[in-house]
Amino acid sequence: MSRAIGKVFLYGEFQTSVPAFTKELWAPVNEQLKDVKGLVRKTWLLGIGTNTVGGFYEFDSIENAREFATGLYAEQARYVNASLTVRIFDGDATEEASKGMKSPHYD
Repeated sequence: MSRAIGKVFLYGEFQTSVPAFTKELWAPVNEQLKDVKGLVRKTWLLGIGTNTVGGFYEFDSIENAREFATGLYAEQARYVNASLTVRIFDGDATEEASKGMKSPHYD
């Protein structure tokens, strides 16, 4: 049996270029994300020179992160006709090292 992971990070990126990162782009997505089960926080990312859009997410469990990645996130990518890259990381395993670097994701 695998151990439960309490802090999970998800990196995701849409392989598409947005013309401008405006409130019209991110505001409706932020509203959708407020209802995502287990989502603790999101940091938006915009590729320098590519304008690819993505984010760094924190979840309370691997199950909720996977559900988001294969559900709403995949649906959003299909909606804008973009390929989606997702990676999920164990935030518990890296806690001590991250605290040593003053990560805002750890108290």
